[in-house]
Amino acid sequence: MTQRQRRVRDQAERGRRIVAAARELAEAEGWDAVTTRRLAALIEYSQPVLYSHFPGGKDAIMTAAALEGFAELAEVLAAARDRGVAGVAGAYVEFAEAKPALYDAMFTLASELPFARDDTPEVMQEAYAGLFAVVAPVAGDDTAGTLTEVFWSTLHGLITLDRGRRLSPEHRDERLALVVARFGARAG
Repeated sequence: MTQRQRRVRDQAERGRRIVAAARELAEAEGWDAVTTRRLAALIEYSQPVLYSHFPGGKDAIMTAAALEGFAELAEVLAAARDRGVAGVAGAYVEFAEAKPALYDAMFTLASELPFARDDTPEVMQEAYAGLFAVVAPVAGDDTAGTLTEVFWSTLHGLITLDRGRRLSPEHRDERLALVVARFGARAG
């Protein structure tokens, strides 16, 4: 291994450590607790080292975490795909519940991420493809993309409203079952 290769490897590893520490801190205390000063102390690097990896500071770190989250979500959805709409819906909800701070970074806080555009990052497209794969077979050819977006919006809405305690907890399972029944039925 050349010195340059080692330097690139070490820099990538530092970047991963920074993002991992940010994610861990965010899940424990929320994204407001994540500061470059606090991260620098946690991983024992100076703040200038953090900024050399992430010139945009906390926002850039949060965006990197969000992209990792989309890659993880894509894997989760791909693994659940053989269980159809029910499997994917359940896996999506479980992912959001298990990693609430990451989910917030993915869908709310990392506002620079482009959705549904030509420049949407591949990991985000893969996560969407996990939803599309189970909705498309029950949709008409002309509506598969739109129905997938409605399915995704419905899951996201349920998660957001549940987390905000805006829906009755005793109907939680019933709501998800209704979503699965509606989106799993063949479009007529």
